[in-house]
Amino acid sequence: MKQFPENLTGKLQIRKQANALRKLPISSNLIDFASNDYLGLAKSECIFHKTHQYLIDKKCIQNGATGSRLLSGNHSLFEETEDAIATFHQSETALIFNSGYDANVGFFSAVPQKGDLILYDELCHASIRDGIQLSNAKAYKFNHNDFEDLEKLILRNPDTVIYIVTESVFSMDGDCPNLEELVSISNKHNCYLVVDEAHALGVFGSSGEGFVQMLGLQEHVFARIMTFGKGLGCHGAAILGSVELRDYLVNFARSFIYTTGLSPHSVATILIAYQFLEKDKKNIEVLRENIIHFNQEKNMLGLKPLFVRSKSAIQSAIVPGNEKVKAIANQLQEKGFDVKAILSPTVPEGQERLRFCLHSYNSQEEISEVLRLLSTFVF
Repeated sequence: MKQFPENLTGKLQIRKQANALRKLPISSNLIDFASNDYLGLAKSECIFHKTHQYLIDKKCIQNGATGSRLLSGNHSLFEETEDAIATFHQSETALIFNSGYDANVGFFSAVPQKGDLILYDELCHASIRDGIQLSNAKAYKFNHNDFEDLEKLILRNPDTVIYIVTESVFSMDGDCPNLEELVSISNKHNCYLVVDEAHALGVFGSSGEGFVQMLGLQEHVFARIMTFGKGLGCHGAAILGSVELRDYLVNFARSFIYTTGLSPHSVATILIAYQFLEKDKKNIEVLRENIIHFNQEKNMLGLKPLFVRSKSAIQSAIVPGNEKVKAIANQLQEKGFDVKAILSPTVPEGQERLRFCLHSYNSQEEISEVLRLLSTFVF
């Protein structure tokens, strides 16, 4: 085999020296405080069997989409599922993408134009940043959830088409922006507000519809990106917006146009998972109780100063230093709890953390015990 390039070997060595080399983890039977499967739908036998039966009833015995949706891959399940998603989220339309990454790259590379301006929260996800890098628009980040900083940037760019970008739940911190204030600023300056709801779907709202809809702000948001690999427990994503936005994305979003569509099974799983959200609210209620219990326990144990303030299913304890945070994560794993260390450069140096993901299937006893162990390891 041809020798690996020296400059790439050097980059790997730098990661090793910083104790930050990523490796694929081996599946474990530890108690899950690491996955994004907030409602346990990825493990749902009910959804698995209902999806299979739905495909049989539809006489859809097909393994793949066969091509791009613009060629041969736009099977009938897409329209039915997109209509159901749009109705559920009180949106004019929904357009399914193969993943949240594809949706963000497709949107931000295609929609903002040369001469436009993108203003994005500094903690926005890598998929948003990658899409912005492919855009012809100028882009500036504003300080995290700092709307004074945002408004200064808006006022410096009068008579410009401006897209404001944020997340309803930030993936590493688990905190939420003040969306009412953000909508007010967006409306005041006639900006286009874009909200990534990846970690809010299934978590916020009476039926898990997301943070924007829970607050009744959907009419003020230009586009919402809903990702299905977290709370919905399946695969894919959808961009919610107007008929014009959907038509535009179908014509210009390269990550939509130039890829094979999702398989019928994947699309049917999305539809059945949404039906589950509408009918069964028990898992959502249990998840909320677990989030409350986690926050109460960490306060009682004196752990509150370690944690980023969050009312979502993501709870992050800041433990600076790759070696230190990895050591504590290993100790928790040895005690049977799957808690992951998030290292720099994934987060900034000095902001390394233990990231606890809460689920409807975690018991309150498990939550109390993992936090009790954490307190013994950090104090």
